[in-house]
Parts: sequence; C-alpha cells; structure tokens
Amino acid sequence: MLSSKQRAALRSEANSAEIILHIGKGGVTEAVIAQAGEALAARELIKGRVLESAGLTAREACDLLAEALGAEPVQTIGAVFVLWRKAPEQAKAKPRSNPVREGAQARRQAKKNERQRRNEYFREQAIQKAIERRIARENKG
Repeated sequence: MLSSKQRAALRSEANSAEIILHIGKGGVTEAVIAQAGEALAARELIKGRVLESAGLTAREACDLLAEALGAEPVQTIGAVFVLWRKAPEQAKAKPRSNPVREGAQARRQAKKNERQRRNEYFREQAIQKAIERRIARENKG
C-alpha cells in the first residue's frame, strides 16, 4: 500500500510520462496483461488509456490490471490511469564503478590496516615493558 506522499511523488512523475498502454474493445485480455507486465518490469510506472469502445471505465481496467499484476493503482483521471509496481532488484541497473575511486578506497583501507597493525605492535611492546618494570621493582624491594 502506498502512502499519500509516495502516491503524490508517483503522480508527479507520471505527469510527464507518455501513455504506453491502450485498452480497446477487447477489454483487459491476456495480451494486455502480458504487455503491462513487461512494461512494469522495465519501468516500474506505466500510464494507460481506456478507449471508449472498451466497455469499461478506466478505474475498472486499472483495478483489474493491478490485481492481475500485483501492482498499485496510483491515479485515474478520465480515461487515463497510472499503475506502479516495484521492480525486482536484479532488473535494476547496477551503478557503474569508478576505477579511480576504487583505487583510492583500496589505498585508504591499506593505510588503515597498516595503522592498526602498528598500533597493536606498540601496544604489545608497552605492555611488555610495563611487565618488565614491575618485575624489576619487585626484585629490588
């Protein structure tokens, strides 16, 4: 279920989107459902129009498609409707990697590891010296 803020953001995004789905006199058929499913997988947000010859309202068509595809109806205005479905993670494009940034991150990590190793060494040396001083004091006293 979408919150009102999410719905408002999707409505504003859909405002500039083109209509990519037309429902004609055949109504909501398997072909229309398949086409809408492919479009939702590619875009997450689709805009559709119900023609007058369809015999159903835009709200009815939107609800039928949303139920069949597991999508959320965003809005219906006149003969136009908007559907949204979150795309699966693997369908989303991975951000491109920046080799310069990766190199800098690797150098920073190497420096951090070196500092940790050095701090451990000096901590061990300080503990060893403290033990030796204590033993020396005990032997004198």
